[in-house]
Amino acid sequence: MKNTLVALVLTAATGLTGMAPRANAATGDSTTFSLKVSAGAAACLATNASGRVTISDLGPVQNMHVEVFNLPPKTEFATFLLQVPKTPFGLAWYQGDIVTNADGRGVGDFTGIFNKETFIQAPGVAPAPAVFFDNATSNPATRPIQIYHLGIWFADSTEAGNAGCPNTSTPFDGDHQAGIQVFNTSNFPDGHGPLLNLQ
Repeated sequence: MKNTLVALVLTAATGLTGMAPRANAATGDSTTFSLKVSAGAAACLATNASGRVTISDLGPVQNMHVEVFNLPPKTEFATFLLQVPKTPFGLAWYQGDIVTNADGRGVGDFTGIFNKETFIQAPGVAPAPAVFFDNATSNPATRPIQIYHLGIWFADSTEAGNAGCPNTSTPFDGDHQAGIQVFNTSNFPDGHGPLLNLQ
């Protein structure tokens, strides 16, 4: 009886898993690509600064593994998905932070939808909370917009200045007080960012 119950539970779970909606990519698919040093940071970063991203499909979601090398040590960087890789950027989605170690190396792992189906939409205008000084209090309506690019910023403009980079303030961090962009995916066409390569 116990074995029969276990078998029934496993069968039901398998059936439910099969019914769950999922992204197009097949489990086990992956794509790897390099990041490009942003034009505004090329003069102030180490000449061997680099980044690499591997996106692996896990079934219902993907893992985005980001590695950065030879950046300023013990410094925090913010990672965003972008509509286009450099200004004017279009729509942007904050993924999370990467902190470098004493050697200037950092690693970030993010879980979500990072493939052909990655998009932002706003079916209608709705009120939004004003938490930070520069918040809008409502959104503009927009049809689905695909976002296939990646960008990484200094999480703080002061840390950018301490690293010898311009201390220009940008909104690309959780408190909207970031520094300049250091890496992007402008080595791919604006309309075909690397996330689109994972079908």
